[in-house]
This record gives sequence, C-alpha cells and structure tokens, in this order.
Amino acid sequence: MNEVQVIGLLLSADMVNDPDILMVNGASAAMLISDIPWNGPVGCVRLGEIDGEFVVNPTHEQMLDSTLDLIYVGNEREMMMIEGAAEQCPEDRFFEALQYAHGQVQKIIAAQKELAKICGKPKKEFPLIVCKPEILEMCKEYVGGRLLEAVFQDNKLKRQADVDALMNETAEAVKTKVGEENFDPAQIKMAFEVLQEEVYRNNILDAGKRCDGRAYDELRPISCSTNLLPRVHGSALFTRGETQAFVMTTLGTSRDFQELDGLTGGTKQKSFILHYNFPPYSVGETGRFGTPGRREIGHGALAERSLLPVLPSEDEFPYAIRLVSEIMESNGSTSMASVCGGCLSLMDAGVPIQTPVAGISCGLVTRFDENGKLLKHVVLTDIIGAEDHFGDMDFKICGTKNGITGFQLDLKIQGLPFDIVKEAIERNRQTRMKILDIMHAAIAEPNKDLKPCAPRIKVMQIDPEKIGMLIGPGGKNIRRIVEVSGAQVDVDDDNPGRVLIYATSAESMNRAVSEVEMVTGEIEVGKTYRGIVRSIKEFGAFVECLPGKEGLVHISELADFRVNKTEDVCKLGDEIIVKCIGIDDKGRVKLSRRAALCEQQGIPYEPKGK
Repeated sequence: MNEVQVIGLLLSADMVNDPDILMVNGASAAMLISDIPWNGPVGCVRLGEIDGEFVVNPTHEQMLDSTLDLIYVGNEREMMMIEGAAEQCPEDRFFEALQYAHGQVQKIIAAQKELAKICGKPKKEFPLIVCKPEILEMCKEYVGGRLLEAVFQDNKLKRQADVDALMNETAEAVKTKVGEENFDPAQIKMAFEVLQEEVYRNNILDAGKRCDGRAYDELRPISCSTNLLPRVHGSALFTRGETQAFVMTTLGTSRDFQELDGLTGGTKQKSFILHYNFPPYSVGETGRFGTPGRREIGHGALAERSLLPVLPSEDEFPYAIRLVSEIMESNGSTSMASVCGGCLSLMDAGVPIQTPVAGISCGLVTRFDENGKLLKHVVLTDIIGAEDHFGDMDFKICGTKNGITGFQLDLKIQGLPFDIVKEAIERNRQTRMKILDIMHAAIAEPNKDLKPCAPRIKVMQIDPEKIGMLIGPGGKNIRRIVEVSGAQVDVDDDNPGRVLIYATSAESMNRAVSEVEMVTGEIEVGKTYRGIVRSIKEFGAFVECLPGKEGLVHISELADFRVNKTEDVCKLGDEIIVKCIGIDDKGRVKLSRRAALCEQQGIPYEPKGK
C-alpha cells in the first residue's frame, strides 16, 4: 500500500482572514503538481451572505454580520463537499449559494492548472490492489443467494453476524479448493466487500428494495421523550430505528464560557458547547474510550453549529449552555440524532430557543456506464450504516420549518450533479418537517421555568462609575458579597454597568441583590434602611444608610417624644432603622427614625416642626 499524506503548515496569519480555505486549495495544488495519481484539481471558497448579497471569503469581522457560513469544494463540473451553518436559510436561497460558490471555485481551479503547466511532474502508475477475479468468482458461486438472505433483515447485529458466518464458511471452502499455501484471507474480505456492495446497490437500483424493507423515502420509526433525569438541568432521549442519542443540558455562569485561543483571529470565547461521545458499546464492540477522535470532534461540531442559530442572545439568556450527547446505539446518522435530541433537551431545560431544529441524512446510489456517464440514481432517506458504507453519499442537513441551519456533505463519487443536489435538499426538507412534527408531540415549546437545580440569574444595571466601588480594592467588596450570599457575582466587561448574579436559591439571590444595591445604590425617598450612626450633632445624627451614602436624622425625627439630647436616643456606631422622607434640591438626604418606627407599628406618620 502506498499511503498519501498531505501536511499543511500555517506559517503566518494576518488575524483578518481565516486560513482554513487556503489549506484546501494548497493541498489540491500540491497533489496536482506531484507525481501522485489524482483526479483533481478542486477549488474551495467560503461564502457568506451580508444584507442579501453573497460575499466570497469574508473576513472575521464580516462573518459577524453574515447569515451564512458555507465552505464549498467543487471540481470543474460538480459539487464535491460542503460544510457550514446558516441562520434559517430558505432552501431555494441555499441552492443559489451553492451554484454561486461553484462559479467562484473555477478561478482557483484554473490557477492550479496553470501552476501544473509550469512545475507539474508526470504522474506515476501503481498496480491496483483488488480481489483476484478467480477468487471473486469462487465466492460468488459458493454463497449464491444466501448473501441476499443474510443482508435483507432489519436487525443490524443479526445481519452482520450472518454475513460474518457466511464469509467464514466461504473462506473454508475456498481454502479447500485452492490449498492452504495459496489461500489469502484478505482476498475473501475484499471479495465479500464487492459482493455485499453489489447486493445493496443492485437491489436498490433495480428492485427498489432496501435491506431493512423500507421505501427509498421512508423514515425509520422515531420516538422522543424528555425530562428523564431528576438532577440535570435538561434531558432528552431521541431514537430513530437502531440509532439512539441521550442528550443532557447543563446551564452555567459566564465563568463557564469556553475560552478560545483565537490564534488566527475571530472570536475569543463561546457560551454554547456541544460534546458528542461515541462509546464502543453503541456498535456492540469493545475498545478504547474517553479520548475524543475525528468522529467525536466532527459530529459534535456539526450538531453544535446546527443548533446555535436558534439560541437566544447572551443578553436575553446570559447562561453558558453545555450539551452532552451520549450515543447509546448507532446505526446511521448519530450526529442528526444529536441535533434532534439536543433541541429537545434545550427545550426541556427551559432555554428559550427561537424554534425547534431537526436534522436527517440523505444517501445516494448511482450507476455509471464505462465512459463515466450517469445512467441511474436513487436518493435514499434516513440511511443506515451499511447504506452509508456501500452508497455514494452522506448528505446531512439540519434546519427549522423556516430554513436550513447546518449542513455537511461527504461524497464517494467524483462529483454530485446539481439536479441531484436539488432533489436531495427537497427530500431533506420534506423529511425534516415530519421529524419536527414528531418532536412537537413530545414537547411543544420550551418549558417556562428552569429546573429546580439550575442556577437562577438576575441582571442588574448599575452606574458604570460604581463598578470600582462594587469590586473594591483588590476585589475585597465583591468577594465579601459572594461569601455572605453564596451567589456568584460577575461584572460584564463588554457591557459597562451590567452585573450578573447567579444563585441556586431565592435566599441566596435576594441576599446578593441586596448587597449589590447597598454598595452601588442611591438612597431613595420612601425606602427604609438599617443604617449606622456615623456622627452625633446637637441638632441630630448623621446615619450611613448605604456604603458611603448618609443622611441627617433631625433630633425632632429621632423618636415620637421630645428628645433633649441626641445621645439620649443613639450613640456613635449604633445601628438604627431610618426612612428617607426627602431629598432637597442640593441632594441632602432627610431621614426619620420616627417614620420608620411608625411604619413598623402600622400607624400613620405625621411630620412635625423642628
């Protein structure tokens, strides 16, 4: 085997443009000018949409205003790969974006071909490693129609077990026929790959039969349930055939936002995180577990960006949101199950999403003639693992009833004609509507209230000039508030004067709010305060109601009887209750202990002369 490895090194970044598109085009150019056989070149662009206009390779700053993030890869004739997200883009507009992007990559392909004329090397030829025709014929003759029987059943594990048993039986028969010294088990495995591919593809193309008995546009049975775990903030179980995702939501504070390096520019943190776990038991196997691999990272990213467009803004819902999708069973499109289960879990947690999101994958089986002309094709709805393996396409699209939010295309043929692209997009839309209806029956809208164990939040707006007073020297004041209340108090650096308080109980929240108001608030007429006597005068006492904020209690307002000396009622450092009865035009605060006592006793207060 001759392995091919392409390594891209980012040597410099301008912090304005994302370099990922350059890697695709650079890899294509490197392969084209090398002596490695290849059917390229390909071209890649990122396409955004700002104010209804398509923008090719937008900058980081432009992407903040874009409603589309499409990475498009194509050859000279057809589409090859797409990936990205959109803000509920209508299907017709999405198709227009694909066609527009295809036109743009032609310039890049033309430049690569010019480069190849200058420095391209002659391509080498390598012998193909294929199954020997005589071994393939022996296997085909031995299995007969039994492979069809093994494949055509709706249980994945039973299907695989029957195929494995038939393969082992065939291997023994071939070994007996050719002799042990000429027997190569790898040839049997390759032969069975070829035979299974023929069984799957020919039955779909010629007989209209899928191995699990479904029609080409039929969904597998779907079930949904929510509110399954008592302590988590949100949970949902989404099952589609033999694919099942258990998704949990956790709400955190702003300190739980994920920090990003942003080495090439762009955002430095994100408040929404989706983690996808694919344990080996989900496919009936044992294996290493715990370290994220290509599948975990890629599927998690697809599900995350598909749900992100419908989440509330951080101003409206200032929580960190973490989804964890645990794949309990896998037989095709676990990433789409994670999107559906994730949406249900968010709604169960009380996250006020704009509208529900669902996702599904469409597959493809094609037949070409010896000249590469497409003779026949069938688009498959909701493909299982075997149809993904032996088919030509895995086209995942997520969205709402209004439009598309996320997408990814994996292709095994040398390009996807645009008429098939349009057919697959429409098939996906029709199927997505059915799934959304099923999800609606499980939970119609986000819960109005958060779960009891979820943190509560209160947003307070204070005078920006008082942020320093709230924090205190070395953070002394804000630490004290956290200690006495048990709540978390965060100052929003991006929004001057905005204070976020997170607490898990009403008592903790009320205490934190009270403490913040005490530090940052102003004395208000009609409010009662528990203050400290800071100064004694002949005409009354000055009482500090809030930190650094005090007013005068005139001697006539100290008690409901005649007071001869201020010290007869209060002394320096005493804590007394007072009520603000006025603030003059110079900002001087008038307090009354007598009014506060009348309020406590439920009797009318009448001002009297000094």
